Amino acid sequence: MTPGETHKISRSGWLRAAVLGANDGIVSTASLLTGVAAANSSTHSILLAGVAGLVAGAMSMATGEYVSVSSQSDTERAAIAEEQAELENDYLAETHELAAIYVHRGLSKELAHEVASALMQHDALDAHTRDELGISNTSSARPLQAALFSAGSFTVGALIPLIVALTTSGIASIVIAALLALVLLGAVAAITGGAPVMRSIIRVSFWSSLAMGLSGITGALFGHYAG
Repeated sequence: MTPGETHKISRSGWLRAAVLGANDGIVSTASLLTGVAAANSSTHSILLAGVAGLVAGAMSMATGEYVSVSSQSDTERAAIAEEQAELENDYLAETHELAAIYVHRGLSKELAHEVASALMQHDALDAHTRDELGISNTSSARPLQAALFSAGSFTVGALIPLIVALTTSGIASIVIAALLALVLLGAVAAITGGAPVMRSIIRVSFWSSLAMGLSGITGALFGHYAG
């Protein structure tokens, strides 16, 4: 990749967090509202459950993303520190190791050693971090970014079924609005990431419909027996 050139894979970090958050916000909130509504709850109870689900879900997404991605970041830092120590202890062996990686990728031994030596002289740690450990600026963990994108996108997603519940009555309206939002989300995510659009739409629609359907059945059963 030449300087200034960008690829869609560079969006993978924030796109994953944003899509996951929005999808979870729509599905979990719509499922929660569907389950509570199916239990013949009052409008006040339905909306209260939706608001509580939005706040709890956004905080849960932010916390979960921050903790999990921080763990990944800690692992990456430990691996880089270990690589730095190996470079300090046996520079020549690390040069041969890097050259062996390039030979495995298809270069001749002579060219591989030439490339490895040049990269080691330029920035040995960066060369090993990228080509041996597989850690790059594109794939490196960014905990705060992931947490903010997840919480923000969850909130936006959760607001869709919640607003529908505020303005209309009936489970059908909530489910239809959620599915339409999910189809749009799946299409946008696929286009942004350069993935097949229809496959993304089918995947998100199927599993989301299943989640809302099971929630509605559960709410109806518990509402019946509780009543």
